[in-house]
Amino acid sequence: MRLIQTVCRERNLPAIINIHDVMLAQQFSDRIIGLRAGEVVFDGKPEELTDDVLTRIYGEEDWAQVRKDQTDEDDDRASPAVDLAEGV
Repeated sequence: MRLIQTVCRERNLPAIINIHDVMLAQQFSDRIIGLRAGEVVFDGKPEELTDDVLTRIYGEEDWAQVRKDQTDEDDDRASPAVDLAEGV
């Protein structure tokens, strides 16, 4: 995602990316378009994507918990690998 964003900005190109990871979309996009049943229900900046908007797009969900879970998963992936040979 970072590479796509960099290349598009360097070359002044648009990119259309279909992604359902809300936090990832918010992190790397300048504009988000949300569809539900083929209809546009949101078209705006990532920071304007509120819990109410997400509910209109995806349906009822505890969006605060979804964000927390995704943040926890990101933290787990970002943790450095343990060197099992360390101290041996």
